[in-house]
Amino acid sequence: MCGIVGLYLKNDKYQDRLGELFAPMLIAMTERGPDSAGFAVYGDEVDQGVKLTLRNEDENYDWAALAKDIEAKLNTKVDWFQNSKVAVFKVDIDAETVENYLMENHQDVLIMSSGKSIEILKEVGLPERIVNLFHLENMKGSHIIGHTRMATESAVTMAGSHPFSTGMDLCLVHNGSLSNHNRLRQELKREGIDFETENDSEVAAGYLTYRLQQGDSLNEALEHALDDLDGFFTFTIGTKDGFAVVRDPIACKPAVIAETDDYVAMASEYQALTTLPGIENAKVWEPEPSKVYVWERTTH
Repeated sequence: MCGIVGLYLKNDKYQDRLGELFAPMLIAMTERGPDSAGFAVYGDEVDQGVKLTLRNEDENYDWAALAKDIEAKLNTKVDWFQNSKVAVFKVDIDAETVENYLMENHQDVLIMSSGKSIEILKEVGLPERIVNLFHLENMKGSHIIGHTRMATESAVTMAGSHPFSTGMDLCLVHNGSLSNHNRLRQELKREGIDFETENDSEVAAGYLTYRLQQGDSLNEALEHALDDLDGFFTFTIGTKDGFAVVRDPIACKPAVIAETDDYVAMASEYQALTTLPGIENAKVWEPEPSKVYVWERTTH
């Protein structure tokens, strides 16, 4: 049993309050997932280059030295800030160049996410601890998805917590379990998709990355997922411009969606939505089995 929450803003009205609105939603899912929690926030987009979320287990890690090293060795500009064990680096060159350099020269630094907009923050512990640790209530942005975990398929570790990101600006959170993830993992590895854990949910994220690389839209990728992923799942997915929800054909994992003129919100349980502004006038429904729900901004 895990908890999923997501909040997608349809306009700019609440962008300065995104974290403030989302924090109680994540905390409301504590009973469904007390082991660990995490979230992916989209905002503060870079025009040039890439934005990376990096992590080191040492809270006193010298991020300034890493930034200077990247600037010197890759002849580029780096802006960065630290948030607990994590730092967000904005680098003025392509993602592949930076990622390869880090993997070859700084193996103690974990790349949590890469893209134009995404930042991923997750940790072991109660959701309220994670909210406070990363100062979620101060965060701004366009959309955010989160997860509280009760481990069933693997150990309680930060690496095993959600969201999982396997491609540029893509992330996924999952309630359920997949029965064919081992076979799919091997197939996807042959197609060049990399995995950091043995978690079945990371395979689902990797599958979507692969489908998007093949030219699928987010909607098409999820339609293919319904055919190719076996098991029980409620997924919420984030991309740079989009937000999606889909449930498996049996739909035994709960989900509820609420929509107003200003936002779309989803959660495993309605109680997580009750603190949102205007929720009393929202259109509220339970997403249907095997139906893909996607909201996307115009790509720019």
